[in-house]
Amino acid sequence: MTRGSTTSRQNAVREALSDCAGFRSAQDIYADLRADGSKIGLTTVYRALQALCDAGQVDVLRTDEGEAVYRACRSEEHHHHLVCRDCGRTVEVAGPAVERWADAVADEHGFSDITHTVEIFGRCADCTAATE
Repeated sequence: MTRGSTTSRQNAVREALSDCAGFRSAQDIYADLRADGSKIGLTTVYRALQALCDAGQVDVLRTDEGEAVYRACRSEEHHHHLVCRDCGRTVEVAGPAVERWADAVADEHGFSDITHTVEIFGRCADCTAATE
């Protein structure tokens, strides 16, 4: 595959994500692209998602069930997520205390060049109100 086609496929995946408000699985993104007439393969979708994640253009998180789901990144700054278990609503949040803790733990154990992700799962206010 040529570099140009790789870029165009990454662009197709990025565009499919930009049309979605919430997180989507690779299989969902693949199905959407195929339904729109794309000849893209599922493996290519996974590769494009990984490249977009590495470039900081896509957020990825693991659901309670362990499935990786993706969303176009809304912020260029490092951030974490609050995720509603019921409706999937996601809020990007800064976590300066988490950053300090991660740096301190890494220093304590002699680690450098660290990365981390934090997702906090719960029930949003709307879903909580709906169950009361």
